[in-house]
Amino acid sequence: MRASADQGNGEAQYRLALMLANGIATTRDDAQAMMWYEKAAAAGVAAAQTNLGARYASGIGVTQDFARAVQWFRKAADRGDASAQFNLGVMYANGSGTPVDLVEAYKWLTLAAAAARGDEQQRYAATRETLGRRMTPEEQSQAQRRAQEWRRETDR
Repeated sequence: MRASADQGNGEAQYRLALMLANGIATTRDDAQAMMWYEKAAAAGVAAAQTNLGARYASGIGVTQDFARAVQWFRKAADRGDASAQFNLGVMYANGSGTPVDLVEAYKWLTLAAAAARGDEQQRYAATRETLGRRMTPEEQSQAQRRAQEWRRETDR
């Protein structure tokens, strides 16, 4: 795994980061995990970008930084990662690392619910519906239009 990661294989870098972050077949090392997550994220691995966002949001292995979390979630969300879309929606809803924007939050939660499967899909949809109770019908329609535009622009 390490040899492939050292050669620039983004998926191998991501898997190595997971192993280091969770202490699988090695000693847990958050600093090394962050380094490999960043390399994999830079290579365009959406799951690594999502994990980086989560680490910045929670402060695991790094200083908590909601703005950086939003940046990483956005990169992965734009690649169609449902978990990143959900987390980005929550960040917009709560104003964590970004100004509160309920329309943008609802858009990302809509996309997340459509992309997810099983229990996650239900949880994401329930979160969207809870947020929707804080919005006007016009705001919800605007969010739906934004979600449709995003799908057209990204062919997803």
